[in-house]
Amino acid sequence: MNLEEKIKAIRSSLEEDCSKVSSSNQLQELKVKYLGKKGFVIELTKNMQNLSIDEKKMVGKYANEIKSEVIKKLEEMEQSLKEKELNEKLKKDVIDPTLPATKIKVGSKHPLTKVREEVENLFVSMGYDVVSGPEVEEDHYNFELLNLPKEHPARDAQDSFYITEELLLRSQTSPVQARTMLKNEKKEPIKIICPGKVYRRDEDDATHSHQFSQIEGLVVGENVSLADLKGTLTIFAKKLFGEARTIRFRPSYFPFTEPSYEVDISCFKCGGSGCNICKQTGWIEILGSGMVHPNVLNACGYDAKKYTGFAFGIGIERVAMLKYGISDIRNLYTNDVRFLDTYNRVEGDQ
Repeated sequence: MNLEEKIKAIRSSLEEDCSKVSSSNQLQELKVKYLGKKGFVIELTKNMQNLSIDEKKMVGKYANEIKSEVIKKLEEMEQSLKEKELNEKLKKDVIDPTLPATKIKVGSKHPLTKVREEVENLFVSMGYDVVSGPEVEEDHYNFELLNLPKEHPARDAQDSFYITEELLLRSQTSPVQARTMLKNEKKEPIKIICPGKVYRRDEDDATHSHQFSQIEGLVVGENVSLADLKGTLTIFAKKLFGEARTIRFRPSYFPFTEPSYEVDISCFKCGGSGCNICKQTGWIEILGSGMVHPNVLNACGYDAKKYTGFAFGIGIERVAMLKYGISDIRNLYTNDVRFLDTYNRVEGDQ
């Protein structure tokens, strides 16, 4: 059989074989039959070493032509089979769009995360920067720069977690304020909030935890007044607890502020008439605040005769408990999904 007859036989055999193919596996077998190492196309060039140069050119030309034809034909068959298999699958996998969807459980933000982000977004919108600092802090930043002398009760080991004589787990986020003031070499105005975890030697119960979260705020500049502090905290109270809220200042004592105040908001449940949340007083304590003590300003490189400032500290857990009616602070740390489900349902009803 000469070359032309062999090629004609391959074409005829290919057409017949393709007409019998009905699956991808059969097509794969066909590829091996024609294009494999022992396939029909390779057989055409099997004895080329015995041919003359002109004969080699002719055989190579015809072999490449028939190879291209076979490849093209098999690719067309493959595409046709894929479409056929897809159509058959679609016929079997009928989808009824009227059936109810499967409810997929999704995660949600923890109440503390939600409150922290809400407070951060509020103060960022008022021009504050969000600043963080180390949780393992030096005594120098945690106490000394904040006007807490060595003999102050807050420095007692019963209140703070000391690691060494000079290192402890920070008992407030105020050290971040001190670090920020010291870092500000040009002594430009400061407007920051400092969110983060703090640690104290408290007995864990329904309202206390040895670890909790704070957001402290600091504003330093020329002519910063108590009126600025009151206006800031009024906006905070209205945004988090409702536009009808009012605030009141009660004199208090903190070593790093003078004068110092505890801040109450009018009860968001009873509107001031008295209920179980406000203990029949009409007011709820939410934070501590005051004007930055001159000793703190001077220790951090600011001229207390030129600059003034105010500071405040918000307990995130307390805000979350008040805002969402959570009665036990320990629920915020038990990682009980039932609590989170309850919280999400309560939030969804609001």
